[in-house]
Amino acid sequence: MNLVEITRALTTLRLSGMAQAVEARILQAQAEKLAPLDFLSALVNDELTRRSDGFIQRRLKQGAFRDAAKKLDGFDFDFNKKMNRRLVFELATGAFVERREDALFLGPPGTGKSHIAQALGRAVIQSQGHRVLYREAHHLLEELAESSLEGTRRQKLDALTSAPLLIIDDLGMRKLPATAAEDLLELIMRRYERASTLITSNRPVEDWGKLLGDNAAVAAMLDRLLHHAHVVQFGPRSWRTKGAMELRTSESAG
Repeated sequence: MNLVEITRALTTLRLSGMAQAVEARILQAQAEKLAPLDFLSALVNDELTRRSDGFIQRRLKQGAFRDAAKKLDGFDFDFNKKMNRRLVFELATGAFVERREDALFLGPPGTGKSHIAQALGRAVIQSQGHRVLYREAHHLLEELAESSLEGTRRQKLDALTSAPLLIIDDLGMRKLPATAAEDLLELIMRRYERASTLITSNRPVEDWGKLLGDNAAVAAMLDRLLHHAHVVQFGPRSWRTKGAMELRTSESAG
């Protein structure tokens, strides 16, 4: 077989990583006089790398993150020095997902809750390969309300329940449907001790009853959510306020 035929055969066998790298690896083998085993090992690693990268990209796409590019190394932990940095990096290992524990990120708007939540979701995908779903709270609850009207509620809940990590972001930022408390309670009950849920909110848990309009449902939900929860307090300083102040200072100086 010539190079074209080998490339075509590898593509047919769905070994696209090998197919794309085989010509370069042959040239490398000739230049460096690689042993056959070393040549084959390099080619197999090309395939494994491509599959791993493709797998992670598919997981990130499935997650529907608002910003899948968020990473922990892009966050300035020194801006709010009292934040529990050690706990954040412990969560990033994904061990809490393996143990089916939950997490709550609480603090004022603009303090980095969404950034860290999405960065943790990305880290869990990369380190553990778990499926992660990201939803903004108001969108999630609107989806559930609409699925009830469309007769697809069971399928929607099954999809949300099956993900090893569900991130519910920005609870309290926007007005929620009348069924919000009931829907959120059912979702948390389904996931309790079966999968991990991470919720970010700019409101303290004491305000959730008023926020969701059902104190009894919220009490039952928090009873389960806080049972195995890691709570991270964010703030008090806001990144967005800092950025706006710096911009005004710069404009004034100009």
